[in-house]
Amino acid sequence: MRRRHPLRGATAGWWPELLLALMLASVLTLTGCASPPRQLGEAPWTTGRMSLRVQALGEQPERSFSAPFELRGDSRQGELNIQSPLGTRLAAARWAPGSARLSTPQGEQDYTSLDELSRQALGEALPLTALPDWLAGRPWPQATHQVGHSGFEQLGWSIDLSRQAEGWIVARRDAPPAVLLRVKLDAAEAGGARS
Repeated sequence: MRRRHPLRGATAGWWPELLLALMLASVLTLTGCASPPRQLGEAPWTTGRMSLRVQALGEQPERSFSAPFELRGDSRQGELNIQSPLGTRLAAARWAPGSARLSTPQGEQDYTSLDELSRQALGEALPLTALPDWLAGRPWPQATHQVGHSGFEQLGWSIDLSRQAEGWIVARRDAPPAVLLRVKLDAAEAGGARS
């Protein structure tokens, strides 16, 4: 029996927003990991625009989307909102130790972690633990990497930092299905991403 993914079928239009939300949910340590944890209500919002393209593979057609986002917190606790161009919330992810919740117009779903949410909702493993370091412009210290002329390669992904000063971070995975994630941080956040 084929397992029904929460964001496929009737909700197929929502899965790209969730994929991006999940990838950025772990990206919330843009100002560094050494600071003590803050209460979520005290955490500043990071805003910008993200775009995602997943290459066609087998029967799956190419999928892509672009949307504004706002996020706050860190890799342990936080929230991420994906919005429509008109400012309507399309999806929201909230997480804390041992739990993650995805809310869409179709309802809410609880998971034990962001990794589980990613695997169950999308059927694809994503390098969520490495993303905070990548968006801060540095390799994740828990895995080997290779330095390139415009960034570095790690965990099968190429991270392009050539336009980091302008707020752009680009992550690309060439293994099928190829994935391209582009994040454009708003001006204030772009300065914070350079650490």
